[in-house]
Amino acid sequence: MELRIGIADNPQPITVTLPDDSDRADITAAVEAALRGDAPVLWLTDDKGREIAVAASRVTHVEMGPPGSNPIGFG
Repeated sequence: MELRIGIADNPQPITVTLPDDSDRADITAAVEAALRGDAPVLWLTDDKGREIAVAASRVTHVEMGPPGSNPIGFG
């Protein structure tokens, strides 16, 4: 699943490819908590096991692709 995170003052969103078995409800809850200000940092783990931290105060929008939407090749 692909997650795109818009960052204030940055023209390009951050794209994070999450494992196919990621729980959408857990991801949504983490994003909502960060946007509400309950968490100062949005932590995500990508499909390679890397941990990504995004300052919650800088997040402008989040776009979540459908499950199993890992594109292959160009486009």
